[in-house]
Amino acid sequence: MTSAPDAPPPHRSWYKRNEIAVTPWLFLVPGVAMFLVYVIFPIFQSFNISMQEWDGLGAPEYVGLRNYRELWDDPAFYTSLRNNLLWLLLYLLAIPAGLFIALFLNQTVTGIRLYKSLFFFPFVISQVVVGLVFTWFYDPTFGLLNTILGWVGLGPVNVLGDPTYVTYGIIAAGLWPQTAYCMILYLTGLNAVDPEQVEAARLDGARGWKMLWYVIIPQLKPATFIAFVVTIIGALRSFDLISIMTNGGPFGESRVLSFYMFEVALSEYGFRMGYGAAIAVVLFLIMLCFIAYFLWSMYKEQKAR
Repeated sequence: MTSAPDAPPPHRSWYKRNEIAVTPWLFLVPGVAMFLVYVIFPIFQSFNISMQEWDGLGAPEYVGLRNYRELWDDPAFYTSLRNNLLWLLLYLLAIPAGLFIALFLNQTVTGIRLYKSLFFFPFVISQVVVGLVFTWFYDPTFGLLNTILGWVGLGPVNVLGDPTYVTYGIIAAGLWPQTAYCMILYLTGLNAVDPEQVEAARLDGARGWKMLWYVIIPQLKPATFIAFVVTIIGALRSFDLISIMTNGGPFGESRVLSFYMFEVALSEYGFRMGYGAAIAVVLFLIMLCFIAYFLWSMYKEQKAR
């Protein structure tokens, strides 16, 4: 008795045959499309506008590298660039400050929930509110800072009105919420610390700074990486606190590149879209250097694994 021939396999469409490989890309398509339209395309458009003289309404005039040559001789540009570098250096203080606050909040202490709420509070409030609070804090007539200085016999200091102190005062205001953000990153990282490594280090006699430096901090490397990236980008794109607290003053001494770009392109100073785009391109290239470095570091670390 002969057996019946095997039935041919059912015909499957191309999508069914490649469903596992294709489906993730289908989910990525909307996000990639939005990224291309709202991020990549405007970047190339900014490069194009920076080569033009344009007021935003009339026909643009191609001027080549003239806007960049003008930047080279612009003292306001160098003031803004210097302030951006100052922001970059001092803003990094948020990372160790956030780490030590997170280490404190990770302990079992009476009232720890209240402490966590107080330290978390700056992260959830608007930068506009932060700017207003510190503007009142620095006020030379009724501000809390000058009240405290009066208690110790020091005269009033007009922080936001003095070109020497104004940038430092705004950076201090920005460090308040930024430290809270880094604290949250490190609190999350501390939850992932391997308790067995900590216990083994204690058996080997590690205590205090040795425990922190050789056992805890190496396990917090992912949180530190994110904190560095976010803090550096936040320092370079600082705008809102300057706009709220000083509007670039006094005498333009608190400007940064992003605020100067806004001034020359969109404020009453002239609607010079091409010149503003040239400033934006310089700021983008500075950011790109840092972002490329961090991506390369992350790639090398993944490759080493």
